[in-house]
Parts: sequence; structure tokens; C-alpha cells
Amino acid sequence: MNNQSPLLNVDDLRVWFDVKPSGAMPWTKADKLKAVDGVSFSLMPGETLGIVGESGCGKSTLARAIMRMVPTETGTALWLGEDLLAMSKGEMRGHRKEMQMIFQDPLASLNPRMTIGQIVAEPLKTHYPDKRPGEVKKMVREALERVGILPNLVNRYPHEFSGGQCQRIGIARALIVDPRLIICDEPVSALDVSIQAQVINLLMELQKEMGLSLIFIAHDLSVVKHISTRVMVLYLGNVVEISDSAQLYKSPGHPYTEALISAVPIPDPKAQLAKEVMMLDQDLPSPLDPPSGCVFRTRCPFAKDICAREKPVLTDRGNGQNVACHVR
Repeated sequence: MNNQSPLLNVDDLRVWFDVKPSGAMPWTKADKLKAVDGVSFSLMPGETLGIVGESGCGKSTLARAIMRMVPTETGTALWLGEDLLAMSKGEMRGHRKEMQMIFQDPLASLNPRMTIGQIVAEPLKTHYPDKRPGEVKKMVREALERVGILPNLVNRYPHEFSGGQCQRIGIARALIVDPRLIICDEPVSALDVSIQAQVINLLMELQKEMGLSLIFIAHDLSVVKHISTRVMVLYLGNVVEISDSAQLYKSPGHPYTEALISAVPIPDPKAQLAKEVMMLDQDLPSPLDPPSGCVFRTRCPFAKDICAREKPVLTDRGNGQNVACHVR
């Protein structure tokens, strides 16, 4: 994998939103909400990059920025060497079939007025309008079979399926155009634990079978550990750590990563009671007014004076571990 060129290379990506206070006059200057503030990473062919962090840290916004679903302030997102953010709508449309998304709420992401056959066929009609109806019907049935949905159910509607089945239908819709990258935006957070495992195992099987690259967004580190090759930890729109999955869980380099891992419950009640949990002080700061220097310093038990003065740079610590921290 190391000898290959990145499939996706994101550099210094920023997504800022203008936010005005409630009841503000039209001439009131808007504040900048820095949802994503200088994120850089690469994704290799066949790799799974897990993205974790608390709610509001910019995970979903980052995914939507890469897909051109929200405007960006600065930065580049090179897809096989071509900058997605600099493309026209027509040029981007030609690449969308190579990049698909799976969303958090499986039922809400499916059109309730369409049968599942129509839903899965929709990307084909968009990207391959010349395909004959018989060929489309065959491809839809094959896509549904691949994700474990019986093809004789094509004329049923989304409300007739369980949450796990709806997510499988969403996966089939993403796969039918044979993409190279699938961005999974918290795809199992709305599902029962047993169903979560089934969906994750399905994604891993499909990845191996089709050579897919995955960006897997979640706030549950136990889920990310199971599926990811590498893990990127976000905090207030900033990358605080990117590490190989095994190294990150074995020896987290950033205090925030350590706190997230310590909060993951252990199935053994005795071990859970004996485990030391790293508690964070204060609430998550507002992205409208982030702390100076290191954005994590207001909640970090190891913060020093330098943390308030200088923003730490993501530094290679060896063993596939990159950390942005002054004190660890």
C-alpha cells in the first residue's frame, strides 16, 4: 500500500460558516463558525480511515465538504491528483459515481414514495441513463442480493423494512455504480448493537471483495477499532491525532484520544469498575470562540503555558503515529 499513490489527498481544508446572533440587525457583522479548521489527511486505495470525535467536532461537515455538499473556505481535496474543490458542477458530476455516501439515519435517507427497486436504480438513471430497463433491473437485483436483501422484495417500500435492512438498501444504492470510495457517515449509530456488527461485517466483506476505500465516521471508538486501518481524531474542527489503528488503541498519543478511549465501556463488569476513566474538565468550547493555541487546552489536565500561546503542529512520532500536542 505504501508504494501506491493516495486515492484522496486533503490539504488544509477549512469550512467556515457565517453566523449572526439571534435578532441581529441586517448590517451586523457575522461571526465565523470554524466547523473544519485546517484538516489534512490522505487515503490510500483499499484503506479504511476512521474519523472520531465528539458531536460537533466537524466529522460530518468534513465529509460533506469533500463531496462538495457544503462550500469550503480554503484548501484542496485531490482525487487521483485532480482537485475536487476546483471543479465545475459538470466536472464534479462526472466523479460522483466514484464517490458515494451512506448516511446515519437509514430510513430518512430513503425516499418513502419510491420502492426499494426504484431507490437502488436511481444512481444508474443519473450516471448511466442509456442503460436498458432489463439491464437496470438485473443490476438492482444483484446489488440487493449482495447486501443480503431478497430480490423478490424490490416492489416494497422503505417503511416495510427494519432499520438494519434499510441501511443494507442504502449500501446497495451506493454500490450499484461501482464506486472506489464510500464515505460512511455514522452508518450504524441508529441501529441496535447486534445489527451494528452485521452491517460493519458486511462493509468489510464488500470492501475486500470490491477493493473499496472507506471513510468511516463514528463517535464510538469500539466500532472504529473493528473496521479501520487508521484513525483520525478531530476536536473542534482540528486534527489532534492520526495513527494506525492498533497503535492508537495500544498507546494513544494525545490526551483527548486517551480520554475517548478510556470512556469506551468494557463488557466485563469487574474490569469496568477497576478501569481508570480520564475525566475532562469543563464543556466543549464554542466553535464560534475557540481557545487560543491548542484548542483542547481548556479541558486538558496536562496543559502548560505554551499551549495557550502556540498551536501545536501534527508531528510524526514514529510507529504510524502523528500527534499535535506540546506536552505528550
